[in-house]
Amino acid sequence: MSSPSADLGAALMSTGYLPSPALTTALQLVTLLGKPLLLEGPAGVGKTQAAKALALALGTSLIRLQCYEGLDAQAALYEWNYPRQLLHLRLLEGQGQRESEQDLYRPEFLLRRPLLEAISQEVAPVLLIDEVDRADEAFEAFLLELLAEWQITVPELGTLTAKSRPHVILTSNRERDLSDALRRRCLYLWVDYPTPEAELDIVRARLPGVEARLARQVVGAAAYLRALPLAKTPGIAETLDWVEALVALHHDTLTPQVVEETLGCVVKLREDQAVVRQKLQALMTAALQNM
Repeated sequence: MSSPSADLGAALMSTGYLPSPALTTALQLVTLLGKPLLLEGPAGVGKTQAAKALALALGTSLIRLQCYEGLDAQAALYEWNYPRQLLHLRLLEGQGQRESEQDLYRPEFLLRRPLLEAISQEVAPVLLIDEVDRADEAFEAFLLELLAEWQITVPELGTLTAKSRPHVILTSNRERDLSDALRRRCLYLWVDYPTPEAELDIVRARLPGVEARLARQVVGAAAYLRALPLAKTPGIAETLDWVEALVALHHDTLTPQVVEETLGCVVKLREDQAVVRQKLQALMTAALQNM
């Protein structure tokens, strides 16, 4: 008899996402325990994709809150549709009716932002709170209350309680330290860059038509690039972009000229590209070792 984590692992793999055993177990615990999962690690290692894959595997919706500096609770929760309220007022005036507060503040005039949308679903969605480290401490403190109570108070409508508790994934690139209080409320997993063997499996799963030699070369080159002192280390997405670009350009192997022509697919800063060009021969050696 297969274990629940094995079943979820197979479902995740069917979406084209290849999680590590530790990540599969962590995602399984999200569904079993109802606790949020904090995925922390460098950019581009598949943290956001894990939430997308979980939603697909569970057959439910994905609701994403992209965090940024200055994000406040109101922007994440709801706002009133003022143009629609004004139109309603004018309609009432045209009919000779007097407006009341109940006329203006009704659920149909409420614009649900990600957090309110997440607790309004009949079927538990996957709620992705992406790059929570970009938001400030005040928003983080607000999240603590929401994650504990799963209810939101709209002054004009009262307290709205979650119909189905969402499966919550938080991601962090560690731009700043998160509070101990938030960490205590979450399961935790550090997600690192994959091994070359694991990344090769990802490339094959996402781009099944790619020639095997080219895939191995690009994965070897990507591993070498991550060992360089770059300001923006390329992630899995950049590896996939690079392979896809090479296939589109009908290249079946890496050469110094091909690397020069397509370097912008994988290294996105001018200064980092200068570092790579100085190490081009070593990069080619790393790539050709995987032939």
